[in-house]
Amino acid sequence: MLAPKILVVDDSWTDLTLIATPLREGGFDVITAVDGDEALEKVISERPQCVLLDVVLPKQNGFQVCRKLKQMEQSRHIPVILISQKNTPLDKRWGLQQGADIYLTKPFDKEELLSSVRNLTGFGA
Repeated sequence: MLAPKILVVDDSWTDLTLIATPLREGGFDVITAVDGDEALEKVISERPQCVLLDVVLPKQNGFQVCRKLKQMEQSRHIPVILISQKNTPLDKRWGLQQGADIYLTKPFDKEELLSSVRNLTGFGA
């Protein structure tokens, strides 16, 4: 089985690395984007099997990108994990209402991150 392609979107190089590294070590093929517009472009061009989105992004925030992904025919089936420092129950509920499959808060546990992606992609589960 080919490793699933995972799109990680975060405008912080540190956070991008903290998310992408355990995924790569877990056997996933990781691609990245640094803003909402680039995320949407990469979903169309790269066809990832899962998208991990920071909420606070330039150009379009993660909530907006998630909503658009779930509205577009070619991407509505792609699981989305929102990852944010916004950790109130209202933030989580809003994220799930936008179509996110999972809402994780920063700082996140690497094992929780990996198991969430594995569960959504069926890879290594």
